[in-house]
Amino acid sequence: MMQKSLRVFISYSHEDKSLLKELEIHLALLRDQRVITIWYDQDIGAGTEWKPEIDNHLNEADIILLLVSPNFMNSYYCYHIEMERAMQRHKAGNARVIPIILRYVVWEGAPFSKLQVLPTGGKPIKSWADPDEAFVNVVQGIREEVKRQFMAEAKDLFNNNRKEEALVALDQVIQFDSEDANA
Repeated sequence: MMQKSLRVFISYSHEDKSLLKELEIHLALLRDQRVITIWYDQDIGAGTEWKPEIDNHLNEADIILLLVSPNFMNSYYCYHIEMERAMQRHKAGNARVIPIILRYVVWEGAPFSKLQVLPTGGKPIKSWADPDEAFVNVVQGIREEVKRQFMAEAKDLFNNNRKEEALVALDQVIQFDSEDANA
């Protein structure tokens, strides 16, 4: 079983909550394998100040998913607060931003438009004949990023002469690959 979970922050418009829930269902295996932990604003408890809670999780995330739609692009908070902070962290190398195109919208020219989007080719999830096929494509892309981050961690540990920790991290990659092959 995996020893480290990557923290995934999901930025989305509340109008797209049904698609967020579908994505969460498709990410269940990664979550259940403890490869990732998923956080989005629904996890804010009653009485909690929401802005510091969102900022905290956004600033700690290893992977930030932007669920792009007309509603996302129109949301001041999603676009100007969460997405801009996500892009700052991406540029600094502190997180990986993955835009996921939910519905048709003009996103070319947005700060995230230079990033590789999912599903492959930028075809919106809602335009696929079988949306499950689109979500599988998205999850496969996220799995590749998870493997990349696990490998990078193992390499950093090895290069910093932390060989035993590097072996544990490398074992994590091997376990993840074998679970991937058996899935």
